[in-house]
Amino acid sequence: KAARRLALSADVVIENFRPGVMARFGLDHASLSRAKPALVYCSVSAFGQGGPRAAEGGFDMTVQAMSGAMSVTGEPGGRPVKCGIPIADFTAGLYAAFSVAAALAKVRRGEPGDYIDVSMLGAMLGIAHLQTSEYFATGRDPVKLGSAHPMNAPYAAFRCRDGYLALAAGNDKLWQATCEGIGRDDLAADPRFASPGLRAQHQDALRAILEREFANRDVAELLSVFGKRGVPCAPINSYSQVLADSQVAHMGWVQPMALPGGVATRSVVSPQRVSDRGLGIYRDPPALGEHTDEVLAEIGAMAPLGRVAEQ
Repeated sequence: KAARRLALSADVVIENFRPGVMARFGLDHASLSRAKPALVYCSVSAFGQGGPRAAEGGFDMTVQAMSGAMSVTGEPGGRPVKCGIPIADFTAGLYAAFSVAAALAKVRRGEPGDYIDVSMLGAMLGIAHLQTSEYFATGRDPVKLGSAHPMNAPYAAFRCRDGYLALAAGNDKLWQATCEGIGRDDLAADPRFASPGLRAQHQDALRAILEREFANRDVAELLSVFGKRGVPCAPINSYSQVLADSQVAHMGWVQPMALPGGVATRSVVSPQRVSDRGLGIYRDPPALGEHTDEVLAEIGAMAPLGRVAEQ
C-alpha cells in the first residue's frame, strides 16, 4: 500500500524490473493509470515489454554483444571488446529521460499521461544508424576498424614518438591542412587520397605513411602543428588528465560533494548549461534509508513502516 501511495503521489514512475514484476505488485501502468490517468509511466528493460525475448534479463555487456556493437568494437582480427563505458545502460536511460520529458509536456497541456517502453537493445540500435545504414545499403556487415572511420580518413588514433594522437581531418580542407602541417603537400595530390571516400578506401596505406611522419614527433608538437591549422586533434587522455583539463574547470563540470559521514569527494555534474547556468549539486547524497520515515510520512503511511530503513 505504501508503494502504491508513493507511486500515485508522483508525476512520473520509472521502473527497471523484468516485464511482469510490477504487475505482480499491483504497481504496473494499467493498475496505476486507472487511479491517475495523468501519470507518466516508463519501463526500462533489456529487450522491451513484449516479444520472444521480453522475459529475458540482460546486463550492459550482454546487450552490447547482442546489439552488434561488440562486432564493430576493437582492432581488426581481435577478440570481441565492449565499450569501456556502460553505454547500453546509459543510452537507455537517456532515451527514457527525453521520452518522459516529452510526455510530461503533453500532460501539462491537459492531455492524459503515457506509457513508455524503453529497451536497452532498442536504444543501442537507435544510436547505430551509421552501421545499420551501411548494412542496409551494401548487404555486408560492418567490421572492426579500431579507432578508424568506415567512410572517412584520416580519422583515427595514430602512433607518435611518445604516445598516440587522435586526428580527425574529416574533409578535404582539413586533409590539405594536415598535409601542409607535416610538410607533405604531395599527399594532398596523391590520387589515392583525393576524397574522404578514397582516403577511407586506402586508409591502411595512409595510416602507414602518417605514422612514419609522426614517428619522430611528440604528441604535444603535433597538437600544436595541427591546432594552429584548425585540424581537430586531441591527446588520448586518461580520466585523471581530462578531469584536470582547463576546459572542464571552466565549464564547472567537477564540483565538491560530501558523502554520508562527512567524507569529502568530488563528482562530475550534469554537463548541460541552461540559460548560461550550470546544473550543479544542489543536495549531497543521503545515507541509506535516511529519508524513509520522511517520505512515508508525506504520503500518509503509518510510522512503523519507516523501520524498513533499519531492516
